[in-house]
Amino acid sequence: MTRNARIAACFDAAHDYEQAARVQRMAAQELARRIGYHHGMDAPSRILEIGCGTGLLTRELRRLFPKAHITATDIAPRMLERLARRMPNDDRLTLRQMDGEAPDATGPFDLICSSLAMQWFHHRSQALHGLAALLAPGGRMAFATLADGSFAQWRAAYDRTGVTCPMPDYPTQDALQREWPVSGAGLWQITEIVDTPSTPLAFARELRAIGATHTEHAPATPGQMRRVLAAARARPFAMSYQVAYGQFHRALWPGVFVTGTDTDVGKTVASAALVHAWKAAYWKPLQSGTDDAPSDSTGVRGLTGLDATRLYPPAASFGASLSPEDAARHAHTRIDPAAITLPPHDGTRGPLVVEGAGGVFVPIAENYLMIDLMARLALPVVLVARSTLGTINHTLLSLAALRARGLRVAGVILNGPAEPNGRSAIERHGQVRILAEFPLLSPMGPQAVAQLARRLPSWAQITGEAVSNGG
Repeated sequence: MTRNARIAACFDAAHDYEQAARVQRMAAQELARRIGYHHGMDAPSRILEIGCGTGLLTRELRRLFPKAHITATDIAPRMLERLARRMPNDDRLTLRQMDGEAPDATGPFDLICSSLAMQWFHHRSQALHGLAALLAPGGRMAFATLADGSFAQWRAAYDRTGVTCPMPDYPTQDALQREWPVSGAGLWQITEIVDTPSTPLAFARELRAIGATHTEHAPATPGQMRRVLAAARARPFAMSYQVAYGQFHRALWPGVFVTGTDTDVGKTVASAALVHAWKAAYWKPLQSGTDDAPSDSTGVRGLTGLDATRLYPPAASFGASLSPEDAARHAHTRIDPAAITLPPHDGTRGPLVVEGAGGVFVPIAENYLMIDLMARLALPVVLVARSTLGTINHTLLSLAALRARGLRVAGVILNGPAEPNGRSAIERHGQVRILAEFPLLSPMGPQAVAQLARRLPSWAQITGEAVSNGG
């Protein structure tokens, strides 16, 4: 029998779970309170719950979000049966047997949550990354799990008798913090719950009643257990649970689309600076001109030291230095715009910087321009412009075209000597933020890109402003 099958069997046998699960009920209620506080009026439409058990958290979720579709999963089929009896006739509830460490649910979900199930994960960090990949842009994960210091009184009783405690070691707050899929995008907080079973023997029996009996170590023999129970005897008898509550927020978008007011305006250098500043991935969907110069992907990799896992290959690449449509025709082929889709980027390798070719009206195929691709990918746009004479007209025209297609503009990067009048006109008439002004640096290399990157706002600031402005 596998480890997960043994855990499932323990919980399947927990017939009196709800009667004994006092701490589990309190943790579920507190997690639900935190979920409701963070979501406010923004109710999730699709919820995935991991390790639902008999539905302590599920029922709270239904109270909070009466219109949401909840997919409640558990590794133990009997637990799902008990939940079905407690929430009958709920046509927005789907019950599914699933291992939370290897989720096979179909996302995206607006909320993924779990109360006191994650401590059973064998590979916690890997599981968190897999679950984060199922989040919709702007979605959240919310968890409660046991942390370091739990069951201190029980462990002390084992220590006093010289018997090895079979309970697992739980992670510290710092260890949990390091495991979030994206650094800085989530926070763990620890709260102590003190339970008061009537006796040490009642506590041991309640562990069995809730199915929490699987252990990686050999259990105590009957004689050893009698000594442990005697050592744990205290008046009043209490048991401490250190419960870690964590919430992780996925960025509203997986990245940005970098375009320019025209060709050779500095998009690739700007893209490299964004990649460096945000520890981002990079994708150039359409590349042309490789007969005359190295590809932009090669350039960005050289400027940033980007590793292969964060560098996505183009959807199409051509040798001629022409627009993508003409470069394809020169190669006796054509580009199918429908085949250009975002790479499977889940945000665990940072945001994605997508660099376009030329400006917003560069042709890709018949009756299909670069701005059509931008509208379909629906990423916020970073517009790169020259700072010199003529930039006001070119930049305002590009901004008007982007907004006419419903695209959000994250901001403008100005390349070249500082021109305060031009910057001011673009900010006022374009109603747009200047993300940075990039001076002309020579030679252009990794050190220069690192210097430019320091001028940019962080990715958290970009996404945070989007949320505060209603997305």
